[in-house]
Amino acid sequence: MSARTGLGRLGGSLSEDRALAERLEALLSSLEGSLDLDDLSSSLRDRPGSSKRARVAGGVRLASALADPRPVFYADLGGIESVLESIKELVERPLRHPEVYDWLGVEPPRGVLLHGPPGCGKTALANAIANECGVPFFRLSAPEVVSGMSGESEAKLRGVFAEAAAAAPAILFIDEIDAIAPKRESAQREMERRIVAQMLTCMDDLAAAGSGGAPRGSAAAEAGPGMEVDEEVRREPGKHVVVIGATNRPDAIDAALRRAGRFDREIPLGIPSEEGRARILEVLARPLRLEGSFDFKAIAKKTPGFVGADLSALMKEAAALAVKRIFAQAGEQDTLTPAELEGLAITMADVESAVGKVQPSIRNELDFAITQPIANPGIFAAMGLQQGAGVLLYGPPGCGKTLVAKAAAAASGANFISIKGPELLNKYVGESERAVRQLFARAGAAAPCVLFFDEMDALAPRRGGETSQSSERLVNQLLTEMDGVDGRTGVYLIAATNRPDIIDPALLRPGRLDKMLYVPLPDAPGRASILRALTRRTPVGGALDLDALAASQRLEGFSGADLAAVVREACVAALKEGLAAAGLGGLGPNQAGPLVTQRHLEAAANRNHFSEIIH
Repeated sequence: MSARTGLGRLGGSLSEDRALAERLEALLSSLEGSLDLDDLSSSLRDRPGSSKRARVAGGVRLASALADPRPVFYADLGGIESVLESIKELVERPLRHPEVYDWLGVEPPRGVLLHGPPGCGKTALANAIANECGVPFFRLSAPEVVSGMSGESEAKLRGVFAEAAAAAPAILFIDEIDAIAPKRESAQREMERRIVAQMLTCMDDLAAAGSGGAPRGSAAAEAGPGMEVDEEVRREPGKHVVVIGATNRPDAIDAALRRAGRFDREIPLGIPSEEGRARILEVLARPLRLEGSFDFKAIAKKTPGFVGADLSALMKEAAALAVKRIFAQAGEQDTLTPAELEGLAITMADVESAVGKVQPSIRNELDFAITQPIANPGIFAAMGLQQGAGVLLYGPPGCGKTLVAKAAAAASGANFISIKGPELLNKYVGESERAVRQLFARAGAAAPCVLFFDEMDALAPRRGGETSQSSERLVNQLLTEMDGVDGRTGVYLIAATNRPDIIDPALLRPGRLDKMLYVPLPDAPGRASILRALTRRTPVGGALDLDALAASQRLEGFSGADLAAVVREACVAALKEGLAAAGLGGLGPNQAGPLVTQRHLEAAANRNHFSEIIH
């Protein structure tokens, strides 16, 4: 095969492949003779250390191999141990050992859906799977498929599937799949429905081809220029293609795509646990020069709610702070000597300082989601932005979620209605649903109004399993009211929970409580600020060193409620001392009242313990 012929097949449906093909074509035109791409691909496959890299099949995916200078493997990812077994079962084994499935006559999994919040590592995991399996990897970003020309979007989709089938065994990864496969009943344009229908056909064609049957439609004729399809390859048993879709909105995907034989297997990638965050930080820190006593577990404890992308940004910010600190110490000299470089490292203090910079501000998020739409509705309407969805505040008990919601309502000047989840529950059939309808009607009459649901997990637990029919009816009524069938203009939703994992997932989809904000336990500066607010109206004797008290080990892990208990205990101790000193007659009208001192606060801090939090 000549170089020019190979390049004709190289141009895939992806824009980066075409661009690279054009550059290679221009380069080859200046050379004499021709290159044999089959030999070149063989040399790439056989070179040392390339056994786990994505293989090049007959020159078809040469561009993909050259564009991946730093392949990602499982060892380069952290916090994925819990899903590795599912990955091996659904993806690796069908690709590595198709003969087992052929021998048993079993249809291997065809489509796998990775879903989780943005930044949790769905794309990186798909790349790692391809490199671990050593198969060609085809990546398609869903927005690339959409075209203004009638029929072109469907042709692009057919071309990508045909190319993957020709290079089988292979992996086809579709990022942001919800953008091209929304629910057809809610699609606004006919083109969206046609793309979904084409996706269904392509998935079914892969299943027919893998089992030896003839695919529906002529893929060779429909693939488009540069998309040659080898029908023999498509019909050969064992030539398996796994299609991996990624989304952070699984409920927005058309239900037909999630039935058996398509994307019927799902791997959830949630927010990593504390142990998972520590593992991710260890992986991210491998190329960095860190100080010797680096405690990843301590950093993981300070970063609840962070996903992989957040932790990556955290380490980059810490590195930037370290560089800034080093130059401030060494000055702007031309070149540092090896002796001067020795000992320079990223410290724990750099990372701790970076946490406050990387963690999104709850105040800013709530300001944009609640305060600004109420204060400036005209600006939002001019931008075509509809009323914002609800906000879910989650975090450990006593960390101030209710106060945050009240502060947001007060800052916007809106009315505030607070309801605890259990208050709406009624033992009589239909009464709980009626209470929900009345609550939303009352909020609508008081618009603009912030409707705050405390302990949302008690009101809307996950349906199915052991939940009662009354609970399911209540959740359904909540969903109806949140969707605003009759319009909920001027009603803004805030909910709070310390168990977001048991809330029904339907409440967390876009348009409902889709913005989740973590309210963490306060750090030392936060504890000092809370103590100052709590003692603002407390009579004190002498200067209080609240910063030192907040930074002490005794108050580590204390929530706002715990700190309020400390101040209350100190006030009670001061009052007891004052009454004891006054004697049986008590304090007279002209006598000064007892004063709270540093001693009282420290004694109260020693007696109190932070509330035990069960995750």
